[in-house]
This record gives sequence, C-alpha cells and structure tokens, in this order.
Amino acid sequence: MRIHMKLAAAVLAVAFAASPAAAQRAATAQLENGFAQDRLSRIDSYVQAAVDSNRIAGAVLLVMRDGKTVYERAFGWADEDAGRRMTTDAIFRIASMSKAITSATLLSLMEEGRLAVNDNVSMYIPTFAQTKVSVVTDTGAAIVNAKRQIRLADLLTHTAGISYGTDARVAALYQAAGLGPAAGGGWYTADKDEPICTTMERLGSLPIVAQPGEAFVYGYNTDILGCVAERASGKTLDELVRARVTGPLGMSDTHFFLPPAKKQRLVTVYASDSMNHAARAIEGSRGQGHYVDGPRKSFAGGAGLVSTARDYARFLEAIRNGGVLDGRRILAPHTVDLMTTNQSGTLHSTTGLGFGYGFQTVDRYGANGLASVGTYGWGGAYGSLYFVDPKERIVAVFMINQVPLRHDLRAKFATLVYQALVK
Repeated sequence: MRIHMKLAAAVLAVAFAASPAAAQRAATAQLENGFAQDRLSRIDSYVQAAVDSNRIAGAVLLVMRDGKTVYERAFGWADEDAGRRMTTDAIFRIASMSKAITSATLLSLMEEGRLAVNDNVSMYIPTFAQTKVSVVTDTGAAIVNAKRQIRLADLLTHTAGISYGTDARVAALYQAAGLGPAAGGGWYTADKDEPICTTMERLGSLPIVAQPGEAFVYGYNTDILGCVAERASGKTLDELVRARVTGPLGMSDTHFFLPPAKKQRLVTVYASDSMNHAARAIEGSRGQGHYVDGPRKSFAGGAGLVSTARDYARFLEAIRNGGVLDGRRILAPHTVDLMTTNQSGTLHSTTGLGFGYGFQTVDRYGANGLASVGTYGWGGAYGSLYFVDPKERIVAVFMINQVPLRHDLRAKFATLVYQALVK
C-alpha cells in the first residue's frame, strides 16, 4: 500500500513539475502568428449567426500577418436561389475599393515623369479649365467661378469639391448629363456605352459643390484620375491596371468586366429588406449590374472593378511591403508613403482620421476603433472593406455584396480581428 502511495505521489510530482511547460506548449499551440485560435473562432460564431438569421447572405473574410494567412473563411451563399455556396475564391463587385488600385496606377505614371500630382486636371481634360462651383447663398444657390483650377492632388485626396452629383442643388444638371441620379448613386458607369474619358469630359462642364482644396467631398475624383492616366499614357485604364498592378502581382481574378468563363464565381448582390433580411437585389447599379454582359467600354477607376479577397489582399500586401511583392515592384517606397500618409490635413476629419493619395489614414489611436496609428484602408458601396495595420503587420479584407447592408458586421469587422491578436 505504501509503495503504491509513493508511486502515485511521484507521478503527481512529475505532473505538477511538468505542468507549466505543458501549459506553455498548449498555449503556444493555440497561437498562430500572434492570433489566438479560440478568439479567432469568435469571428466564425458571429458571422455564421448573421447568415443563420438571414441578416446577410454570405461573405468572405481574410486576415494576414507578415504575409501569411492566419484566417480565411467563406460563409453562407454566393447565390442562394441557385444553391451556390460561398467559396473563398468568390468574385465580388468591389466598388470604391477600386480607388486605391487606380491611385496606385496613376502614381506609377508619376514615377515615370508622365505626370505630376500638382498638375492641373485641365492639362489632360480641357473641360476642367473653367470649373464652376455651386455655392449656397442667402437666397438659395448660385454658380460662381472656381478660385483656382483642380489639381491631381485634389482628386487623390477627394478635396477637389467634386461630388457624385446627387446633391439637390446640382442633381438635375448631372442627371441631364447621364451622371449623378442617372448613374444610380452617381458612381455606376458599367452600363455606359462610351469610354470613361468621354463621360469625364462631360463632367468637366458641370458645376462642383465646393471650392477646390477647401473641403473633403466624396465623388467622381478617382474616375477622373482614371481618364488622366489614359491621356497621360495613351492606353486604356484596363490595360494600365493589368500591366502595372494586377499582372505583376498575380491578381488573376481582378477585372473591370468579368470574363464569361468566370461568371459562376460572381457573387449575387443582396439587399436588406424591410424586415432586415437579405433578399436578392434588383438589377442595376445597386443590383446585379453589367459586369458580365455590359458594353465593356467604361473602365471606371472609382468603382468599376471586381475581385476576390485573396487578390485584393495581394495588392494590400504589396503596399504594406513598400510597393513590392514576391520580387515584383509596382511602386517605390516613397510613393507608398504618399498614399498612406495623411495629405489632406483636417479636411477629411477633425477627430484623427486623414486621407492620403488613395487611402483613409488613422492619425490618432482611438480615431477608428482599435486600429493602430498609421493604419490605412477604405471600403466600397457593395459593403466590402479592408484595412492594413503596418505596426501590427496585418492585412484584413472583408468581402460582401449586400446593399444596403443593415447589419453591424461591417462596423465590427476590425474589432473582431483585433480582439484575436494577443501577441
């Protein structure tokens, strides 16, 4: 009996002596590149609950750290009516997430001396030489001359005063020109049977809504930059993006118009109905659109691309690395700094958010949830968004095609990522 008791005590002593090391090994096993696996699983629970309650139809989430994927999941449906489940290689309409790619393309031309950020837009689109501004007066609205010409830098930071033409005081003029209300929310041109520069030339004759350089106004800025890139290079924006960004980075599923062979991977657009449930959206700018069967003539740099979470993450990883990925350089590090540093002062925000040459920036901790100072990102009208945190070496992409999206998943995406980062 005494022998058995001594043996049991010895076993217990060994176990207790080993337990700290065992616990450490267990804890280490639960970490992947600084992310706690049990905390990452909270993302699964939260997003799956949104699908199960039919608040969203489906989504893809991807998180990378140090260039390695630590989280990649597909949830729900790509097309519920067709019985098509969401997959991680699903192709989404990315709307304004196109802007950063177009900005990078334009800045690659700057690096070759083909243009400068302080150039006047009128050097490339003459109708912008005599810009008019709609201003509010005591008696209503008036049209006045712009105090100065619009520069490329104004367009890159959305401080040119150019809206999407849906403002009440200019909406009728824009609609008559096939823009603003005539283009859905203003940003949709995939259905236009004309090159983007033809549309932007017409835009140049319309009044803007703020003096250049005096306010942050979100609008056609990057579509204009796409035309400038075409005029400066003599190539279409489609060719430029493919040659300068998507081709070198191996982004084989990023297009302005989807090849017919990939049609079955395109996600259906959903909308939140009156009961806050996901339902198939109608055709048009906020619905299925013309990204497969459209005229394929309008390469809209502001909102025209389709892509996958993996493709877009490769672009962001190249930016995070100072303009290079897998040995293929698309931009110089100093150019990346221009894109990811606040270039607009307090025009975008007075609470710690700025805007660089293509990205929103976080200039104060707490200005955008848990994001570190130096984080940059943006989103798109179909509900997707992304961010890059250089301090934590994180790239995160959330892809969804649901508009309007009446669910807080978009707002909580970054928090769900950061709460899992423990080391």
